[in-house]
Amino acid sequence: MLGWFKKKKEKNVESIPVNDAESAEISRQDNGNAADASEGDIAQTVVTETGAGAELKQDGMFQRLKKGLSKTRESFVKRVDAIFLGKKVIDAELLDELEEILITSDIGIRTTQELLDNAREQVKHNELSDPQVLKETLQKEILSFLLQSDKPTELSLPDKGPFVILVLGVNGVGKTTTIGKLAHKFQQAGNKVLLVAADTFRAAAIDQLKIWGEKIGVDVSAQQPGADPSSVAFDALEYASNRDFDVIIIDTAGRLHTKVNLMEELRKIKRVIGKKCENAPHEVMLVLDATTGQNAISQTKLFNEAVEITGLILTKLDGTAKGGIVVNISREFQIPIRFIGVGEKMEDLRDFDPKEFVEALFN
Repeated sequence: MLGWFKKKKEKNVESIPVNDAESAEISRQDNGNAADASEGDIAQTVVTETGAGAELKQDGMFQRLKKGLSKTRESFVKRVDAIFLGKKVIDAELLDELEEILITSDIGIRTTQELLDNAREQVKHNELSDPQVLKETLQKEILSFLLQSDKPTELSLPDKGPFVILVLGVNGVGKTTTIGKLAHKFQQAGNKVLLVAADTFRAAAIDQLKIWGEKIGVDVSAQQPGADPSSVAFDALEYASNRDFDVIIIDTAGRLHTKVNLMEELRKIKRVIGKKCENAPHEVMLVLDATTGQNAISQTKLFNEAVEITGLILTKLDGTAKGGIVVNISREFQIPIRFIGVGEKMEDLRDFDPKEFVEALFN
């Protein structure tokens, strides 16, 4: 996703007046302070690597992804291998066992049914008889499901002005932390980033976002706890209008997806953003906790009905054996997964690549 955002030219970083907008508080730390705050965990410059060095780095990142998916691989792929062990033919018993594994891995009933209906049809017509070939077929079909929902980010990018991202999610999914990591990714790609603390319901959320801003060295626009979230978003866009920001990420209050009044507030924020910045928000990202399994499906459904989700971020994939939820959500909603979280470190928020994901899962 971030490849498109590579800066076309170098930009000089200018100091920004703290109290320029009367209603907004802007906090900014220089790169030196950011480096001190991160204690060396966050690189402040991007180093271009080529040849063997780049390959080793890429291999290392892939190994981290494999490690992050290890619980799902243990629960899913190894169980599939176990039922195939010693099998010479595909029979009804094997398919029933496979169905149980797929469903308990949170791939979902309908997705599982479609996968197995295809397999049964091929077996019926003598097109599939080897269990190992069936495993390869499953892998290809799972990849095809993920590719069907994968959409280029370029489709939502504005012709001019900042790329505005509205971030949603229920309490406890790691939303604010994910925003901090996401801002770091954009910054590492050479973009000037503004974070907006529109989660005014929980005072700690504002402080948490400010801490992230200081840690990675990006601006944070915030008001007092209890302020109207729509007003906070509007003032932040007003502040950003003449300051050449490339990316604006707006945090919103964590809310139960079943609370009608809170969902209406999201609609209002989206309308206000659209009036201030043409076609914004350009991405409406929903953060989901992968460990919640099927509950993530209901969250996606109701948030999507309220504000039309354009991208998903799945966190905590390293903490669940049911990573099949990735496949289930992709098949169910046809919403692209933009990022996945497979660990606590900054680099563990990864751009989602369907081919890489499937390879890491089955390898």
